[in-house]
Order: sequence, then C-alpha cells, then structure tokens
Amino acid sequence: MTRLLLTLAVCACAFAEPMLTHADVFTSGAEGYHSFRIPAIVTAADGSLLAFAEGRKENRTDPGGGDIDLVYKRSTDSGATWTALKVLDDPGEKWAASNPTPVLDRSNGRVWIVYNRWEPGYGTDGSQPGTMNNQTWTRYSDDNGQTWSAAIDITKSARDFDDWGAMFTGPGGAIQTRSGRLLIPSAMKPDTYSIWLSAGEFRGSMEFMRAYAVYSDDHGATWRRGALVHALTNENQLVELSDGTVLMDARQNAGGRRWMIASKDGGASWSEPRPGEAVTAVATAIERFTSTAAGDDRDRIIWTGPSGPGRQTLVVRVSYDETRTFPKERALYSGKAAYSDIDILKDKTAGVLWERDDYKFITFTRFNREFLEGGLQGR
Repeated sequence: MTRLLLTLAVCACAFAEPMLTHADVFTSGAEGYHSFRIPAIVTAADGSLLAFAEGRKENRTDPGGGDIDLVYKRSTDSGATWTALKVLDDPGEKWAASNPTPVLDRSNGRVWIVYNRWEPGYGTDGSQPGTMNNQTWTRYSDDNGQTWSAAIDITKSARDFDDWGAMFTGPGGAIQTRSGRLLIPSAMKPDTYSIWLSAGEFRGSMEFMRAYAVYSDDHGATWRRGALVHALTNENQLVELSDGTVLMDARQNAGGRRWMIASKDGGASWSEPRPGEAVTAVATAIERFTSTAAGDDRDRIIWTGPSGPGRQTLVVRVSYDETRTFPKERALYSGKAAYSDIDILKDKTAGVLWERDDYKFITFTRFNREFLEGGLQGR
C-alpha cells in the first residue's frame, strides 16, 4: 500500500501528544479500476472502519459517462491498514452506482448505506421524471461491514418520482439524531437541463438543484423525504447541534461560500439559509468531534475542505460555538485535494477520507484533538 506520510508522536506522559497519520486506501489504476472517486467513511459498532468509494472502470467521468461500481474496504486497526477491495454494488454493464452515504444505527449496531443507481448513459442532467433512469437503493450490514443484505429499492420514497428528474444522496454525512432518526442528506434536480451563467466571478453551469433530507424513524424499515431547502443547493452533509437542531452544510454552485440551513424538526423542514464557510464548489465534510453532553471538556464541530485556490490544500476547521464561527484552521495537506468525509473513531480520534492529487488517491487521514489545537503540521 502506498504511504503518503506517517507522523506519530509517542509519549509516556499523562497527556497525549499531537498525532497525524495518512494512509492511501484507493489508488487509481489499481484493483481493476481506472479511478476512484466520492469517498465516504463510517465507524462500525465494533470500531472497525468502512471506507466506500465509486470504482470507475472506464474513465473518471460521473454517472452517465461510464461503468461505475460501489466498492469498499475495511480496517480493524484504526486505518493503519486496509483489506483488499470488495464490490458492494455492481448494478450491471454500463450502469453506475454512486454517492455512498453510510450511517450507523447505534440502537442495534446495524450499518446502513444509501446510494444511487443510474441506467446506462444517464446522469444528473439526462434523467427523466417518471422513469427509473435514476434510482435510490439501500443495503445494511449486521456484522460490521463484513457482509451485506440484498439491495432494497427506495426510489419512490426518496424522490418525487413523477416530477423530479433525479436525486442523489450525500455523499457521506448521514447521521442518527438523539431521537434515533436516521437522516440521509440528499439533493434533487427537477429538470433535465442546465443553463450557462456568467455572473461576477462565477462562470459555469447553473443547475436548479435543491437539498433536502431522507429519513427513517423505524430503523430503516421505511423512508420518507422532508421539505426542500429554500435555496439552490447541491451536495450536502448533516450534523446535530447541542440543542438538537439539525444543521445542513450544503454546496452551492454559484458563489464562494457554503449554505448553512437549520432544521428544528429533524430534517422535515428547513430555515432560511445563511452563508457558511468560504470554499470553492466542492463536497466538504462536517462532523461533531466532542460534546460536553458526552463528558468532553467542550463542544467541538469540525469541518474539512480545500482552502484553495480551487481544489488545493486540505484543511480542518473547528467550531466551539456550534458552527456560528470556525476560528481555528489546521492544514492536513498542501497539495491537490477535493471531496472529503469525516467520522469519529472509537478512541475519539478523527478520521478523514479524502481525494488527493488530482484524484490519483483516496487517502485516510487520522488526527487527535492535540493536533487540532496545536503541535504537528500537515504536509
């Protein structure tokens, strides 16, 4: 396995030393795939890590442009080493499986993953309302990701089948709230077309996507969808705040900041959006790191994304006031960096699965609170 960096400080004293480790999990051109994209990670009930990605067989294009499988690997040593690749979903010749969005149900230890399938030749732009061009499926594992159930079709629950052209999940960023609700971040596209827009510093395709959440209150037996966000929004992730509010951190195609949108009813409806972190158009990650309610010294929410310019320099930012501000930033990697997802390990270190060096690698990075708040620097 290719190694990027291993910096591990060991100390016999009573307090922990800053720790930062990196290990490559998926490598383009390896294990039968042209490239890998769209990382997602979850910690299973036994502490093992499950790393998911899209295995793109023919080229690096999104669904609609080639054959894509959903693949995964497991780690039982906190991400230091990983198993050989396994295929979780291969929907068929020239089909695509995309947007892995896993979540652990803490009540029973079951790991769910929700994802999309696309008929050959169809992607977000081309999929038609009233068809199965775009589909939503889920699977579950009761043995910490070693084996999985058969795929379950939830397309007509997750999408307005007759009126929406497409929907997609996450990627990553699903949560279980303190009430037990499973919440899957999602976004929809009502149309089969986009417009080209030039406004201010923005030049590009303007798509009429809007974010929302798909949720289950019966441990995945049935799924419902909540209301749409009142803004043009794209890929998104969720985090639960200390007062029980669910916060969505969403990508917007036009503009230099994220949208942050709050829900007081567990993702059924959403507030008006407020500007979030400054970042290029990309999928970023957000996760609760520590909680005073769980006995930690203070509340911390962490966010990862490229600080720029463009998709360059992966950073982690920390908020101590439940996402109102992110005053502290630490660099994890100074080179090319794109999509990322975060989960918290059993030992309360943080793990980030992210795209590195123009999508040549999907890398797992682990750090502790001491790194976040001083000490080692990233590469």
